[in-house]
Amino acid sequence: MDLEVRHLRTLCAIADTGSISRAAATLGVSQPAITVLLKRMEESIGGELFHRGRTGARPTALGERAVLQARLVLAELESFAADLTDPSSTPRPRIGSAHLACIAAVVDGLEKVLPHSGFTLRVEPSTLVLAQLLGHDHLDLAVIVMLEDQQVALPPHISHRTVVPRLPIFVALAAADPLSRKPSVHLADLRDSTWICPPGADDGSLASLREGCRREGFVPHIRFELPSGSSRPLIEAGHAVQLVEPGSQSSEAMTIRPLDGDPFTARMILAWHRRKFTESSVRAVYRAVAQAYSGHAAASPHYGPWWRAHPEVHPITE
Repeated sequence: MDLEVRHLRTLCAIADTGSISRAAATLGVSQPAITVLLKRMEESIGGELFHRGRTGARPTALGERAVLQARLVLAELESFAADLTDPSSTPRPRIGSAHLACIAAVVDGLEKVLPHSGFTLRVEPSTLVLAQLLGHDHLDLAVIVMLEDQQVALPPHISHRTVVPRLPIFVALAAADPLSRKPSVHLADLRDSTWICPPGADDGSLASLREGCRREGFVPHIRFELPSGSSRPLIEAGHAVQLVEPGSQSSEAMTIRPLDGDPFTARMILAWHRRKFTESSVRAVYRAVAQAYSGHAAASPHYGPWWRAHPEVHPITE
């Protein structure tokens, strides 16, 4: 069977929704049709692409590689189509970003420093995918957040600058959980909790979680794997906890708390194609991203205290 664009879209839809039935609804086709299509793809590729169970569908190791390549091919096709739409027009900047709670403020800032550019934005939780999209010329610039123990290489033609050298990873838990009444949570106190797999597992976030828990003498019980941003209902209902970006928004039923000793930290960088941006435009974009992130961090009721206590990590926005 020759793979077609619809097969690639199906792969990505299943991975994004975590369910064959939800993927079918997203694509506007029947669940049996998706199931048959997936089976044919697996037969053609020669291996199982998704683990199917009562909790949904999650990619196998082969499936993760297939989904990653599918995303790259689809991004290239979208770029190809956009270039043909109006070949005489100035190319629109293609910007990527990690999943940030302050993304709206980032867009506000970018519209001020890149007026009339018509830039596009792709939010992608995977550091590896963002780096590859940059490297394959599917993005012109990206805001990337990578864990301290991550080693994601950028190609030689990609420049980068650190925005925040160290930011903590917090934990989200149900407001009804007794631990939510503490100002911070010790990782060891979560040994009996059920976990949601952290986003970007293929980047090493899952390995980092397991290693951090191992140092505290336990193995995390990871029961759920969900698309980025869809874990809130499970957390609010008390079914699980999850590592989250510190600026994540809490709710009446969900609390965000720092972890004692910051066992998990990350860094934020701005990466761009040298030939796509001038030095002055990169400086303007850097200031816009830095100001958006700093303002959001300082205003956050749970991140603000940590942010103010660590001025050494604040970006220079002047």
